Amino acid sequence: MTKPLISIIIPVYNRAHLIGETLESILVQTYSNWECIVIDDGSVDNTEGIVGEYVKKDNRFQFHKRPDNRVKGANACRNYGFELSKGEWIKWFDSDDVLLKNAISTNSSYFNSEFDVVISSLEYVDYRGIKMDKKHNFISKNTIEDYLIGKITFFTFTPTWRRMFLIQQLSLFDENIFNLDDWDFNLRMLYEDPSIAYIEEPLIQYRIHADSLSHEIGKLNFKEIRSEMHARAKHVNLIKQNKRADITVLKKFIIGRYKYFFKEAMVQKNDYRLYYLKKVLQKELQILDFKGIFKTLFGSVVFLVFNKGYKLLK
Repeated sequence: MTKPLISIIIPVYNRAHLIGETLESILVQTYSNWECIVIDDGSVDNTEGIVGEYVKKDNRFQFHKRPDNRVKGANACRNYGFELSKGEWIKWFDSDDVLLKNAISTNSSYFNSEFDVVISSLEYVDYRGIKMDKKHNFISKNTIEDYLIGKITFFTFTPTWRRMFLIQQLSLFDENIFNLDDWDFNLRMLYEDPSIAYIEEPLIQYRIHADSLSHEIGKLNFKEIRSEMHARAKHVNLIKQNKRADITVLKKFIIGRYKYFFKEAMVQKNDYRLYYLKKVLQKELQILDFKGIFKTLFGSVVFLVFNKGYKLLK
């Protein structure tokens, strides 16, 4: 009996220094019936050359460039890769992470089951590949609400999706979102009530390095923050429609995020600190949190005068 084909789809941009290790981890998988589709997003380093060596070595690897008529970004590459794929199962992967040797084989134990998606755990490693003491929380009895506010995370690469489930969806990755794209995608899939299998064994090494997006948020990259908030606002509207979660939970979480950005902007004397203050007050007014409005205004004044008041801005 032929084993089901799994398509591993990887968007890549200027990863010549990292993608070789990622592709090597796929090459040595104990499960053999896979195709790996790498979609380049306009790299200007030697990414194409590195991937090209693997294409020559093994015809299960493919290298494609994002068509010029598709918007730039990882999400367009992911969608294009899906269009090219032939697998019964789909795994979107990142160009800087590593599959452990038995990853696909372990996932494949569910390929002939009724599940729509198989979600595994991961281990965090630093840029040297050394394990970090950080836990990955991804299982919950209240999946949607806990995913909404970050109590659990799936990322882009821990789920392996059944193709038949994906092709029934109106859309896959939102090409207008470039931060929280995994959060947006996974939530929209969860709203469709997929049957989920969980694997508690870590099957992926998630590499934390200087280019990680989380560092950009910490630097108050305004473009990244705007994208995050666009994604969260999108789901406020979606939840109003599908009623799959308590919308107040997400609204309060959004206020907390804006408070975090405001506090950091105050500390860093960032040019957008008044913008974040305005957003906090707007969001608190929307849910009629007058106590919160008072604390925000009072905390802002205290911080400006005494350079203190963190607790009041939480």
